Amino acid sequence: MSHEHEQADAGHDHSHHDPAQFKRQFWWSLLLTLPAVVFSSTVQSLLGFHTPPFAFDYLIPAAFASALFFTGGRVFLKSARHEIVGRQPGMMALISLALVVAFGYSLYVTIARVAGSMPGMDFWWELATLITIMLLGHWIEMSSVMSAQNALGELAKLLPETAEVVDGELTRKVLVSELRAGDEVLIRPGASIPADGVVISGRSRVNEAMITGESADVAKTIGDQVIAGTINETSAELGKGSLTVRVMAVGADTLLSGIMRLVADAQASKSRVQRLADRAAGWLFYVALGSAVVTAVVWVLVGGQTADYILERVVTVLIIACPHALGLAIPLVSSITTTKAARAGILIRNRVAFEQARNANVVIFDKTGTLTTGKRGVLNIGLAAGSNLTTKDELLALAAAVEAKSEHSIARAIVEEAKARSLVIAKATGFNVVTGQGVEAKVGGSQVLVGGPASLTANRIDIDVTDLVKVASANEQGRTVIYVLIDGALAGYLELGDQIRETSKQAVLELQYQRRRVALVTGDATGVAQAVALELGITEIYAEVLPKGKADLVRQMQADGSVVAMVGDGVNDAPALAQADVGIAIGAGTDVAIESAGLILVKDDPLAVSEALALSARSQSKMRQNLFWAAGYNVLAIPLAAGVFMPLGLVLSPAIGAVLMSLSTIIVAANAQLLRRD
Repeated sequence: MSHEHEQADAGHDHSHHDPAQFKRQFWWSLLLTLPAVVFSSTVQSLLGFHTPPFAFDYLIPAAFASALFFTGGRVFLKSARHEIVGRQPGMMALISLALVVAFGYSLYVTIARVAGSMPGMDFWWELATLITIMLLGHWIEMSSVMSAQNALGELAKLLPETAEVVDGELTRKVLVSELRAGDEVLIRPGASIPADGVVISGRSRVNEAMITGESADVAKTIGDQVIAGTINETSAELGKGSLTVRVMAVGADTLLSGIMRLVADAQASKSRVQRLADRAAGWLFYVALGSAVVTAVVWVLVGGQTADYILERVVTVLIIACPHALGLAIPLVSSITTTKAARAGILIRNRVAFEQARNANVVIFDKTGTLTTGKRGVLNIGLAAGSNLTTKDELLALAAAVEAKSEHSIARAIVEEAKARSLVIAKATGFNVVTGQGVEAKVGGSQVLVGGPASLTANRIDIDVTDLVKVASANEQGRTVIYVLIDGALAGYLELGDQIRETSKQAVLELQYQRRRVALVTGDATGVAQAVALELGITEIYAEVLPKGKADLVRQMQADGSVVAMVGDGVNDAPALAQADVGIAIGAGTDVAIESAGLILVKDDPLAVSEALALSARSQSKMRQNLFWAAGYNVLAIPLAAGVFMPLGLVLSPAIGAVLMSLSTIIVAANAQLLRRD
C-alpha cells in the first residue's frame, strides 16, 4: 500500500477515536440542531406549523447551524483534508463537500436576504441534521468497534495486582508484573489467576466464560492448563479448592494479551467488501462533481430557468450525494460481527478469510486435538469371560482404587473416568509397583493388579478367544488395553485411547446439513482414523499423512475449484492452515497454528466451526443489504436532484432530499443492529 493510500485510509478510519468523543459531539450537535430545525421556514412548511414571527427570525437557523459547522463538523473536515492531501478523495471528502457547499450556499442566501433579495431556499436545517446524523452514526459505529476490545478489557481488570508465590512450605506476595515463567503460584478459592500456567497440584473448577464463552465452569486438576484472568470458583457444588500453578506465560505472552491483539488486528483489517465501499465513495466524489457540472451546463443550455434555480439544483446534487449511509454500510456490520464472534469465542484474525468462510464447501478436520481431545481416556470396559464381577463399574472402581495414588497418564484417565461415573473409590493398601507388569494393591480383601499384556504372561493366564478378538480389535484401533487381575485371575480389561470430543459428532452433522463436504486427515494409523470417522459419520478419510502431506491434500482439493476450510490445532497443521482458503485454528495453545490461521476458535469445540461459517454468511447478507440501501439512494437521488425527470413532474426538492438522505443512513444503521439478534 502506498503512503498516499495510507493517508487516505486514515482520513475515514475512525477506529482510533474514543466513542465518548462522538457521544459528546452528538449531544452537543443535537442541542444546536433543534433550534435550527424548529425555526426553519422549510420545516415549518413541511410539518404545517409556524412559530410566532419576529424580526430576523430566519437568522436563528443560520446562527446555530454555523456554530455546528465549526464544532461538530470539524472531525469530518479534518478527515477530508487527509484524503485530499493524499490525493485519494473518498468518504470524508464527499461528506465534507456536502457540508461546505451547504454552508457556503446557505450563507450566500442568508446574506442576500438580509440585503433585501430572495435568491432561493437555504440549507441550514439540512446542514445541521446532516452533521448530527453523521455524528450519531459514527458514535454507533465506534461503540461497536470498541465493544469487543472493551469486553476483553473488562477481563483484563480481573487480573490481580499481586500473586502468592510458593516458597518452600510458605508463600510470599509479589506484584504480578514481577512473575516469571517457572514460578509456582497458589490460587486460593475465589481468586483470579494471575498468569497462564499448568496445574501441578490441587483440584477445583475455573470460570473461563470471559475467555472461551463457555458458560459451565471447567474442572481443573494436575496437568491442566489455566488462563490468566479466569477465576478459581468458590462454590462447594462446583468444586472448592486451591490450585498450585506453574507459570508458563506472563504479561504480553498470555493468551488474554494475544486475544486482545488479535481483536485489534481484526478491527484494523478490511474485507474486500469494505475496500469496495471505500472505492465506491471515491468514485462517487467524482460522480457528484461531474453531475453538478453537467447539471449546471444542461440547465444553462436548456434555458428558461433563473440562475438561482440552477444554482439550487447544483447545490442539491452536491449535498444529497453525501455517502454517509455507504460509509456505515460495511464498517458497522464488520464491527458488530467481530464483537458477536468474540463473545462466542470466535476471533476473526483476517477479514478476507472470514468473508470467504461462507463459501467453504469442503471442511477438513485434523483428528488429534481437534475432533478428539488429544488426551487418554477410558473408551471401553470389558468383563472377561468367567469373571466373578457382575458390572463394568465394579471393574473400573477396583482399577481406580489401585491407580488412585499414581500420577501416570493412564492412571489419571482411569481415576477420572471413575469419578465421572460417580463411583465410590475404595481405599487401597499395600500399593506396590510390579516391575514390567503394572501396579498392585489390596482392595477390600482382594489383591488387585492393573497392568499391560506382560501381566498375563507373568501370571500364566490364558485369555478366552472372545476376549482375544475384542482386544485385537481395540489394538487395531490404536487403543491401549489395560488388564485387571483379581487374586491372580483375569477379571476384565480397560481400553484407553484418544477421546472424541462431546460436540464433534454434532459439529460434523451440522456441517453436512449445511451441504458441506467433511473430511478427516491424520498422521495416525488407518485403523485409528477409521474408528473415529465411523463414530462421527465421516466417510472421507486420509490417514498416515505427514504435515507436508496435509498441505498437499488441501491443494489437491482446491484444484477443482473447491473452497477449502482447514481446521487444526497443532504445529504440524500450520502448513495446511496457511494453504487453505480459510484456516481455522482450534484451541488456545497453538501459537504457530494461530499465526497461520484466519479464524481462531478459543474454545476447544469443533461445533464453533459451523457457527463461524454461518456467522460469515449472515454478515455478508447484512453487508449486501446495506450496500443496496446506501448505493440505491445515491443512484436514484442524484438524477432526481439534477432535474432529469422534471418533464415527468418528478423533481427532488432540497428538503425531501435531505430527509431521504437521513432516512437511508438510519435504515443502514438499524439494519446492521439487527445482526445482533441473529
